[in-house]
Amino acid sequence: MFGLIGHLTSLNHAQSVAKELGYPEYADQGLDFWCSAPPQIVDTITVTSVTGQKIEGRYVESCFLPEMLANRRIKAATRKILNAMAHAQKHGINITALGGFSSIIFENFKLEQFQQVRNIKLEFERFTTGNTHTAYIICRQVEEASKQLGIELENATVAVCGATGDIGSAVCRWLDAKTEVRELLLIARNQERLQKLQTQLGRGKIVGMEGAFPQADIIVWVASMPKGMEINPKTLKKPCLLIDGGYPKNLATKIQHPGIHILNGGIVEHSLDIDWKIMTIVNMEVPARQLFACFAESMLLEFEKLHTNFSWGRNQITVEKMEQIGRVSVKHGFRPLLVG
Repeated sequence: MFGLIGHLTSLNHAQSVAKELGYPEYADQGLDFWCSAPPQIVDTITVTSVTGQKIEGRYVESCFLPEMLANRRIKAATRKILNAMAHAQKHGINITALGGFSSIIFENFKLEQFQQVRNIKLEFERFTTGNTHTAYIICRQVEEASKQLGIELENATVAVCGATGDIGSAVCRWLDAKTEVRELLLIARNQERLQKLQTQLGRGKIVGMEGAFPQADIIVWVASMPKGMEINPKTLKKPCLLIDGGYPKNLATKIQHPGIHILNGGIVEHSLDIDWKIMTIVNMEVPARQLFACFAESMLLEFEKLHTNFSWGRNQITVEKMEQIGRVSVKHGFRPLLVG
């Protein structure tokens, strides 16, 4: 059985969908309440592969909200993720994906040091961040969507915002090794990590956002931020492909211009319908077919009976592992969401 640990996009979102989740008493509660609310299994899922194989899973709502980080409720945020992991393990789930901020919190706050959650000793091999599949899907989106827009990668400049993160660094390694991208622009807050990545790649320019965005034909946004980012569309090239790999995804609502094509990054489409409610609750455009690639990774690992933390630790994703999960993704009927 596979598991998905997720969270909602904001307090307002959580209040508005509490009834759909089966907890109407949560709808009028503020941030303090959500900080103390326990994790809940709110969905049972069956997924069918194009091979005919069927698997079953559970969706665990962690009750984490991005406002907890924005308001420095760090202990509450970390407790949410550890409790959700313990809840998944207690219910016998073999492999669980840490979706959205779950994996970011786990890594940034070094939660591997907290192995005991009440009477449960966490078995970390039961969990995966899903970042390898997410990075693979974003790279395929770069390759395929650029073709649809007439952007030739061999003549293109690609800016990766969040380049030193787990997904961002993997995207950079893939684009360097597997494509003919002319120029890579590396954007992140930590200059030391940027220089290390640049050395590893043997290429790439370290640039700030203001300097990078006007040069970029393609922008890959994989920076982790609890609040949305303002980008002035007047400063961007036309055409420009902007792949929003963040969560919550909000760039499309902020940037409206006919020459700027915004694609929801890290989203896969499945060939067959999935009967679940959670993708409707997070406002996926085609909720029966579309889902986050990190969630799909736990499904793929369950299909293949690879009950292991396939994606784990910061900057451990290799091109070879991306190719491996990519082959399995295609085998079971997943494909990257692309521009229309």
